[in-house]
Amino acid sequence: MNVLLRSFATGAEAPRIEQQSEIDRLFRRNRIRVMLAITIGYGLIYMCRLAIGVVKKPLIDQGIFTPTELGTIGSALFYTYALGKLTNGFLADHANARRFLTAAFLLTAICNLFMGFTTTVLAATIIWGLNGWFQSFGAPGGVVAMTAWFSNKERGRAYGVWSTAHSIGEGLTFLVVGGLVSYLGWQWGYWGPGLIGIVTAIGVFALMQDRPQTLGLPSVNEWKKDQYTETSESSARSTLALQFSILKIPAIWVLALASATTYITRYGINSWGILYLQEARGYSLPMAGTLLMISTLAGIAGAVAFGFTSDKLFNARRPPANLLFAILELLGLAIIFFGPTNTPMLIVGMLLFGMGLTGLVTSLGGLFGVDIAPKRAAGAAMGVVGIFSYIGAAIQEQVSGILIDQNMAIAGDDRIYDFGPVIWFWIGSSVVSMLLAASLWRTRLRD
Repeated sequence: MNVLLRSFATGAEAPRIEQQSEIDRLFRRNRIRVMLAITIGYGLIYMCRLAIGVVKKPLIDQGIFTPTELGTIGSALFYTYALGKLTNGFLADHANARRFLTAAFLLTAICNLFMGFTTTVLAATIIWGLNGWFQSFGAPGGVVAMTAWFSNKERGRAYGVWSTAHSIGEGLTFLVVGGLVSYLGWQWGYWGPGLIGIVTAIGVFALMQDRPQTLGLPSVNEWKKDQYTETSESSARSTLALQFSILKIPAIWVLALASATTYITRYGINSWGILYLQEARGYSLPMAGTLLMISTLAGIAGAVAFGFTSDKLFNARRPPANLLFAILELLGLAIIFFGPTNTPMLIVGMLLFGMGLTGLVTSLGGLFGVDIAPKRAAGAAMGVVGIFSYIGAAIQEQVSGILIDQNMAIAGDDRIYDFGPVIWFWIGSSVVSMLLAASLWRTRLRD
């Protein structure tokens, strides 16, 4: 085990390069490569997490699993992801991001390949739970790589770009995986992402780098001449001490609860949205996937817009932007569930919801926590917020499955769904999240 852990540890600092032109060249080259790896790579591997949402209807219709059983299987990923995001967030601060992410992406791809052969609840729950554990390496590893290669004054914009990975993965899941399931069967809902995941792991290994100092470069803050330095409290304390210090920051705990309630709505739509559109609105699987993909495309704009809006318009203050994007999200949900039933209005609702939700996920799910924690504890801050976020997602998966199952009736060969109770569960969670986030109005960036 010690050998295994050492193999994933960050490398030693190399002798400092003296030529400024070479330093500039290496920073410019590797910053682009790292951003591509953590954004495109994480986006593609996201498909290995969301595949189950696309295959729910065929699995229910073929009598393989009930909605309650699918809620149990789906929640296994979120529970292990929550625990893993906490522990792996602490590990990521000490890790070689290149090896850390490559191994995780390869293992999550293998889990998806196995899921295509699995039709028992116990086996599916175990494999999907393992998948959640390996998925939990992704976000902390990506954030640690980002903070190593992008300075504090670039953080909001860099984080906004990286956060588009979620929307990229969601969009590809609904479109590509939805198409595979429609034409080739539910097994390809897992096999397709699994094969893509293997290719992604290879690509990430080719693009990623360890910390700048392992290449003989200065820190990125020094290179960018960022005013922020770690010469006071954080430089005098060990990384581990800094990691545990975040537990004494009250705003971290409020932020964790706000993120948890946001994730209830986020994964309510991701996990059950296709089933809702098929059963309540009568759309085909490809069309339901297309509508949700529209939401994720809006999410790409939302993630980038949140970073720029909070950095430029609100001077790196996240709370005003949080309120703005929460209003957009709730307006979108109101149109989706209670607005006119025509497709154009549903598209408008998806656009507003996608932009608002992804902006909130960008902030509450990571950026705000990274702001108020010491820089060398970025992964730990992500871990603490993450464990709450995905416990919320796990509770959602089980509660949503039970609510849908209990309000489903069978008439002959047809299943009739009443989505009313679960819709109010999702909307109520978004309202609670908005109120919790607003309570942090006076919380400011740590400097």
